[in-house]
Amino acid sequence: MKPENVLILPGWQNSGPAHWQSRWEALHGYRRVDQHDWMAPRRGDWTARLEEVLLGCDEPAVLVAHSLGCLLTAFWAGETRLPVKGALLVAPPNSTRSDFPPDISGFGAPPRQPLPFPTVVVASSNDPYGSLD
Repeated sequence: MKPENVLILPGWQNSGPAHWQSRWEALHGYRRVDQHDWMAPRRGDWTARLEEVLLGCDEPAVLVAHSLGCLLTAFWAGETRLPVKGALLVAPPNSTRSDFPPDISGFGAPPRQPLPFPTVVVASSNDPYGSLD
């Protein structure tokens, strides 16, 4: 698999230079999916951007998502017909919590259908936006 077909999907506010996603991007040549607005994300805008980047891949991509990027993956998967080779979802947040950031628009309760591609989920019991449930 070509490194440019491994897509980094950061969460809310993007991932800074010391974040594991940024380090993987620099180390392996993976491609970050840049969003229009990292501070006030809108689900429709984010899913359209992901679709656009995936259309430019020359083979099914692997998605490497963190936090809100995990929700993006779940919503996008329910709206597309594009193939994806697999996904790594790290720290998926619970968007139905009362303390979920109010600047995030349209990322309500995530879809509950199984993802149509192999997926590995990494979660922790002390995540401020998620839980093992």
